[in-house]
Amino acid sequence: MQKKFLALLAASLFCTALWAQSVDEVIAKYETAMGGRDKLASLQSVYMEGVSVMPNGNEITTKVTRVNKQLFRTDIDFGMGSFSLVVTNAAGWASNPRNGGKFEALPADRLQAMQAELDLSGQLSNYAAKGNKALLLGTDTANGNNCYKVQITQPAGTELVYYIDQSTGYIVREQRKGGMMGGGRPGGGSPAGGAAGDGLVNTDYADYQKTTEGYVFPMSIKRGGMGGTMMIEKIEVNQPVDPKKYKPE
Repeated sequence: MQKKFLALLAASLFCTALWAQSVDEVIAKYETAMGGRDKLASLQSVYMEGVSVMPNGNEITTKVTRVNKQLFRTDIDFGMGSFSLVVTNAAGWASNPRNGGKFEALPADRLQAMQAELDLSGQLSNYAAKGNKALLLGTDTANGNNCYKVQITQPAGTELVYYIDQSTGYIVREQRKGGMMGGGRPGGGSPAGGAAGDGLVNTDYADYQKTTEGYVFPMSIKRGGMGGTMMIEKIEVNQPVDPKKYKPE
């Protein structure tokens, strides 16, 4: 009986090791597609501009400024008004369109949840060193693409699911609970915003292109429930950032 138990235990541990290796292989494929782990780690700042057209014809312009480990800022102009969110490693603010655009401090729980957006290399790359746990959930499809599903659990318990294209290694969908703003980079989050909640929100990425510096970005981003697809029109990488961007103004 003891020998049988030990054999079953050994088989279980072996299968677990294979499964863990498969997770790492999938993530390694993603890192390679994005230029490699070192390339992702070399991102120091990103500035993006995108435009989306809503079903009613309104045009929304989004500008995202990120500095690695220091700043995430998004400024959204939706024609009849605007919205801004500023998150640093020490504080965060959001403008309130209903209060004349006045900035208000983010609640502590939302500020904490947003800290992961400061990591420009994303939550998949070098995940273990960041305290994240990875689990391969199997396979599925997203927008006609055959994908691996990888779940990342952050140290605070937040779970994100990434649909990684089996052929290209690119993330074609990110799924998370609620409407927390993200940064528009796969593995990090979406540039469209919204309030936190319990419902699942999908962010779909497409049309990946490489910059002259060798960084890879999706040029088409669609966030579930937000209407139009945002087309990225401008990307600047590792450029100086105006200190005013860190302030709620």
